[in-house]
Amino acid sequence: MTLNTYRPYISFILEPSASALSRMGLTPNNVSMLSLIFALMSGVSYYYSLDNRLYLAAALVFVILNSFTDALDGVMARQKNIQSDRGDLLDHVIDRYADTLIICGIFFAGYAHWMIGAAAITGVLITSYMGTQAQAVGVGRDYGGIMGRADRLALIIMVTAANVVYPFEIYSMQLLGWVIVVIAITSHFTALQRFLRIWSEMEQE
Repeated sequence: MTLNTYRPYISFILEPSASALSRMGLTPNNVSMLSLIFALMSGVSYYYSLDNRLYLAAALVFVILNSFTDALDGVMARQKNIQSDRGDLLDHVIDRYADTLIICGIFFAGYAHWMIGAAAITGVLITSYMGTQAQAVGVGRDYGGIMGRADRLALIIMVTAANVVYPFEIYSMQLLGWVIVVIAITSHFTALQRFLRIWSEMEQE
């Protein structure tokens, strides 16, 4: 299950927002870079947020803005009919940096042990690699699995909001620590799902 399949249902928000940014003179690449800035600000805010709900609330705002602008750059490119391989490359590189900044900001802050954080970020990066490797071997880009990027960001947003309201430990970790555990497990499982799908389709060639 991935939230990417539900993106058409929020087109009534994305389409006019993308048009408005285009009228302001922004390009899809500008918006991609803006999403990276929001990810950086989110990661920094998470890092200082363990005992400070103001920073945690700021991190929540920035990760929402990162998610929103990340969805808009592709919409803008389609509206302007300027989709390109360079834009696709930039978008994917920025997404990987954004993933790293946000997740590392959370576990570097101390919400989860660094070993759990390392497992989480490794799973996230391998999952993304499997998605693009599917295209490289000719079976089409893979966004599937139980924890795609949209699912992960939605989970982080919801749990961050919950952690602002309830900043207390549950079995030695706050809620954001437990979400890192969930991401560590589900991201590696998603990578395996994508690998098996690719392997199966390659056998049929």
